[in-house]
This record gives sequence, C-alpha cells and structure tokens, in this order.
Amino acid sequence: MTRRSALSLLSPLLAGRAFAGDWPQLRGPDGSGLCPSCSHLPTEFGPGKNVLWKTDLPPGKSSPVLVGDRIFLTASDGEELVTLCLDRPTGAVRWRSSVRAARHEPMNDLNDRAAPTAVVGDDRVFVFFSELGLVAYDFDGKELWQTPLGPFNSQHGVVASPVYADGRVVLVCDQDTDAYIIALDAETGEVAWKVPRNVINGYATPIIHRPESGPTQVIAPGSYQLTAYSIVDGEPIWFVRGLTCQPKSAPVIVGDTLYFNGWTSGNDPGQQVELPEFPEVVAKADADHNGKLSQPELPKPWQPTGSWRAIDLDRDGFLNEREWTFFRTRRAARNGLLAVKLGGSGDVTETNVLWRFEKGLPDVPTPLVYDDVLYLFKNGGIATSLDARTGKVLKQGRLTGALDNYYASPVGVDGKIYVASEQGKVVVLRAAAQWEILAVNEMDAPIYATPAITDDIIYLRTQKALYAFAQPK
Repeated sequence: MTRRSALSLLSPLLAGRAFAGDWPQLRGPDGSGLCPSCSHLPTEFGPGKNVLWKTDLPPGKSSPVLVGDRIFLTASDGEELVTLCLDRPTGAVRWRSSVRAARHEPMNDLNDRAAPTAVVGDDRVFVFFSELGLVAYDFDGKELWQTPLGPFNSQHGVVASPVYADGRVVLVCDQDTDAYIIALDAETGEVAWKVPRNVINGYATPIIHRPESGPTQVIAPGSYQLTAYSIVDGEPIWFVRGLTCQPKSAPVIVGDTLYFNGWTSGNDPGQQVELPEFPEVVAKADADHNGKLSQPELPKPWQPTGSWRAIDLDRDGFLNEREWTFFRTRRAARNGLLAVKLGGSGDVTETNVLWRFEKGLPDVPTPLVYDDVLYLFKNGGIATSLDARTGKVLKQGRLTGALDNYYASPVGVDGKIYVASEQGKVVVLRAAAQWEILAVNEMDAPIYATPAITDDIIYLRTQKALYAFAQPK
C-alpha cells in the first residue's frame, strides 16, 4: 500500500483536527509529563488499532517533541547523526538533516547514539549527540550553529537531554573526570558559562524552575547531590545531599515541591558498607608504597562488588584519593525518592527535605505526580502510588500482562496514566490512589522513548517507527 492510499484511509481520523498544544522538551512543557488540557486519548491502541499514522524511523531512543505542526526527533544512520522533522498531521518527513560523528563514544547497550531528546526554543531546535556536541537548526532544517563537546569519560555514556530557558541551552555533562554543566547562547552557540561539577557519571536530565523572585534556576541531579544553578551565570544557589551514585530519573516540580528518584544497584536499604578513609587504606594495603591502590592490593572486604573500571575513574589501573572517596561514598549511599521544598540557599538538606521513600524505586523512569498522587514504575512491572504530600504508600502491585523492564517515563492525561515497557507493552492505568489497569496494548517493537501527548493524540516511538494514535471523531 502506498503512503498516499494509506493516508486516504485515515481521512476520517485526520479531518477537523487542530494542533494547539506543544510538547517542546522531554516530558512536556514543564517536564511534568502531564497535559491538563488534553482529553479523549484512546485507551486501546496498537499497530492495527486507532492508528492516525505511522512513520518508519532510523534507529534511536530519543523521545518526540512537538511544536506547532512539526515533530522533532533524532536518530543515527551509520556515521550520520540525524535530526528529523515530521509533519504533525500526517507523519510525513518534512526534512532530514545530519552531522557526521566526530568519534565513537563507549556506552551501555541500553544507551544509544541518539538517546538525548531535542528541545525547542526561540523558533529553533537544539539537539545533543555525545559523539559530536550540540547542534541548532531552524524549523526548515538549516544548521544555524554547531558547538563541539567531548570526548567524554563516562562508564555508560553521556545521555542527559538539553533544556532551554531565557535564551540559553543548558546541558549537564556528568562524567567520571572533568564533569561540568554548560549554558550556550541559543542565538549563536557561544558558551555563556561553564561550571565544574564534583560528580562522577550521571544520566539525569535537569529541570527548569522559575521562582517568584531571583533568577531562573536549572536544577540538576548528580552523584550524591542535587544542585540548583542560576541560569544567568551558573552560580550554585542551593543543594541537597543524600542522593545515590548514578541518578537517571529527571526531577519533577509540583507547586513549591520538587520530587526526585535516585536508584543505583547495591544501594538499597541494608546494602550499605562503611569503608575506611583513604589514609587508613593506604597504610594497610599499599604494598608498593606508591600512594595509590591497585586491585590486587585491596583486601577482599574492600573490593568493589562490580567492575574495577566503575571505580577507577581515570582508567589508569589504580585508585587515588578522589576515586577511593567516591567509592567509599557510593558503598554508604542509600537509594531514595526525595520530596524537597524549593528555595533557600546553600545546603538545605536538613531544612527542605520533606520526606524520603526508599522501597520499590525505579531505575530509570521519572516519577509522575498527578492530582496529589505520585506514581513509580519499577523493573519487573511493579507500580507504586504514594501520597505526594506525605510519602505514604497508597497501593503497590504488579502490572499484570506487562511484567517487564521499564525505561520510558510515564505520562498522565484525562484521568489515565500511560507507561511503556521495554518489550513494547503500553499499560494504561486509571489514575487514582487505588490505581487499576484499564488496558495493556502490545506494540510490534521495543520502547525506550517517553510518549508525547497533546490535544487528543498520543505520539509513541518504538525502535522501528513513530506512531500517532487517536480515537475516531
């Protein structure tokens, strides 16, 4: 069947549709994953049901973003790092622009060369590829500027998506050595500021916060600490301690409260290990007296539970004091979901952390807060609802029919929650403290991208295609 004949069959679905709402970044306009103005999204859908259109795509794990009648996403094709613009009403490719990879970055199999999601601002689209840097295009696909970044020293690959505010594109580049957060002028691509971060590999996208007074803030999770930076000059404003080692979820802001989930293997309650400080370890274990520690020198109780590479941050085969300190902190860290009151200056850990929850936490998916209920989706298909004001557990259960791993984040609309599993099963829940499964929709390929929702349409990227689903009018 030709594309034209396929579109003609869809004409009843296409007729009379307007595209008023935008979804210009990962998880929507404010990063909440919600669309309060949306309604009538389908509960049941799939490759052969309620399909408005389908467009085959090159490989990539970035999520779609929507502005006006355009959809933007990224992909890769050989050595080409691709940015695509699709027509929102039909799914047709309006333009395809690409840049050539400058190098190959090592990364986890779950990561992807085109994993970071684009962000839109100032009538242009900004994309990040760890194998090149940041690139800006106008809405017609013309490259406006390119700012090379990297190479990066990250265990699993730099993957945070850029965010936009106040004429600046901000990107967190957390890595094992020389981590930083950087802001570029959206018009020119020139560096507005660049601030070092005392962290190691992290994978969380930051969120923009606009307080009633003072500058716009970029709130960025990192190893063991959440930090708010001024968008004006990158100056740190406040921070909260107590995070885990490798944050992957994004923060969520509801009113004056920020919610953040951090999970790392080996940091659940009861798994903590207290290790001695570096001078004591060197005195006991540094057999060749070079002031550093090799793997054979470490006694078995002090050995890492994972790979040596994960703690040998500069990859020289030895642990120096900085590396041992990060390792020691990691073994003592606790996974946790934190509710943090926004505001203040300096270390606000003791005054602004409202509550903490430590059981059944997701690895990657960002929490969803919908009508004062917070939802978590853990690998294995475990869903938990909490009272967002107190952290009290309301319900925990399994997503029957989708006991799978979850890497895409949930979205909420019209009294329903949509969450997609790695194996391509999209669970639809009734949004309530005592949530219930309304449908489990099976797609034809794995899903890593978070859906985009606007108006009465859900846009869903699989590893093969982008779908638009809607109920017939």
